[in-house]
Amino acid sequence: MGIKFSEEHSSLYKAINEILWNDWDPIGVRKFGDWPKDEYQSYTPLIFNLKINNANAETIAQALYEIENDRMGVKGSYEGCLIVAEKIINL
Repeated sequence: MGIKFSEEHSSLYKAINEILWNDWDPIGVRKFGDWPKDEYQSYTPLIFNLKINNANAETIAQALYEIENDRMGVKGSYEGCLIVAEKIINL
């Protein structure tokens, strides 16, 4: 059974997922064009929860940075994550 969102939360969730795909893309799969757009969907719930609980950009950036470095094993950029986090904050 899936979680039911309000229309506003559903739109926000989708927007965060789009930002993760279009702006974050730490492993660079977007450039392949035919890659499934759900590559980063498993991280959307965490970032969504941070956003709806009024986390600041630094907290969201740190979460993205830790995902890059700890879960994905890529050398992440905190500064890049902060840019993405600002976009999420401004939704």
